[in-house]
Amino acid sequence: MPSIKRIHIIGGGLAGPEAALQAASFGCQVVLSEMRPLRSTEAHQTADFAELVCSNSLKSESDNTAPWLLKQEMRRARSFLLQAADATAVPAGHALAVDRVEFSRRVAELIASQPRIQVRREEVTSLNTPEDVITVLASGPLTSSALAAELQRLTGAEHLAFYDSISPIVDAGSIDMDKVYFAARWDKGSADYLNCPLTRQEYEAFLDALTTAETVQAHSWDQPPSDPSHLSDHSLPAPLAYFEGCLPIEETARRGRDTLRFGPMKPAGLTNPKTGRWPYAAVQLRKENLRADSYNLVGFQNHLRFGEQARVLRMIPGLEHATFLRYGQIHRNTYINAPSLLRETLQLRAHPGILIAGQLSGVEGYTESIACGLLAGRYAAALAHGLQPTPTPRLTAHGSLIHYITHADPKRFQPANITFDLLPPLDDQLRRRIRDKKERHRIQCERALAAWNQWLASAAQPITASSFTPPGACSSASA
Repeated sequence: MPSIKRIHIIGGGLAGPEAALQAASFGCQVVLSEMRPLRSTEAHQTADFAELVCSNSLKSESDNTAPWLLKQEMRRARSFLLQAADATAVPAGHALAVDRVEFSRRVAELIASQPRIQVRREEVTSLNTPEDVITVLASGPLTSSALAAELQRLTGAEHLAFYDSISPIVDAGSIDMDKVYFAARWDKGSADYLNCPLTRQEYEAFLDALTTAETVQAHSWDQPPSDPSHLSDHSLPAPLAYFEGCLPIEETARRGRDTLRFGPMKPAGLTNPKTGRWPYAAVQLRKENLRADSYNLVGFQNHLRFGEQARVLRMIPGLEHATFLRYGQIHRNTYINAPSLLRETLQLRAHPGILIAGQLSGVEGYTESIACGLLAGRYAAALAHGLQPTPTPRLTAHGSLIHYITHADPKRFQPANITFDLLPPLDDQLRRRIRDKKERHRIQCERALAAWNQWLASAAQPITASSFTPPGACSSASA
């Protein structure tokens, strides 16, 4: 019987630990390399595994939404990090939000308890690996310059970058609770969000201050190329810009006087119990942990100088004396041009012994990164056992997400979250018969989960090594 290849996973963020735990549970010996704390990044504050550097939310848990579907598939496959997220959840209405410190601690415990995983604190700068090693590159959006250059050398393509940003966190004890109120939008679910209401006059003053505040000058590692003509066919055809899904709030504000009121400061459905009406605008705060001793300003990522942040954000009612535990920041986000480089099994086309996972592959978001790591771990395990992995079905959320990053137009490729737009639409006859969008989504989710269950059952069967214990093999039909 041929020996099982070893697996080397690079990156201790979200995709890397999930891939390592998945591969180890399939009987593989895994080395997990993480460069922190030997070398940190512009955004990380710790050397912890699975550190959440921006929001603490893994998005909607509402039935038959696209994020819910992706997480349901992950639960059926027994995602290790999603189990940790469920165990460390904090109240967040219809979203799954976690205590980020406890979440990282649990992930570290999972890795430490798996004897097949060896952790190495080292910066990896070479992808020249022996033939008996399968490599999973999950170094994330802040991949070191040396490793990014090595990936560029290996693929013959420029890496791509867009700007990403981080929301501020305030000390709960510094919030004026007489000026704010708890409410759930449209009274759906528990009232877990703290809402800061603004009148029209307060909103206009805040907007003026925000759009004229001084921003941070980009560091050299954050600068877009001054001459985009040197970019290869694998790169974006224009100078780099902010990612549309995570715009700094000051950039959003400059797009129109009401843009924020239809975005992160949307007041609809947030009835103020003191007035019985919706405010003109509202800022929502979400708990950072179960102790509720700190709150995240939802959607308030920004690129203002720290002093300017304190000045402008203290104009928000209830935050006049706020103590900021973390200010908003901005950082580079690196990813490959996946449609040009990746197979549907996340293998590099020219180097099938190397898989790319997480945000480096072009998926966007915490949940999507974990999901990509789950697939990479399973695919790498199949390769380690001498088998060709079977791609996930197109009908599923996982399959649709990977189909997008591997089949999008390479010249216009940008990272993506999971949405129903990525899933195959219902046939025209069924769409004409079913007009209700929620019912259409329910049918799409039902079909996706059925296809996912079938894939889980078939994908687990070929590997028969005595050490193999496929996670989810006994629960693929469970909810």
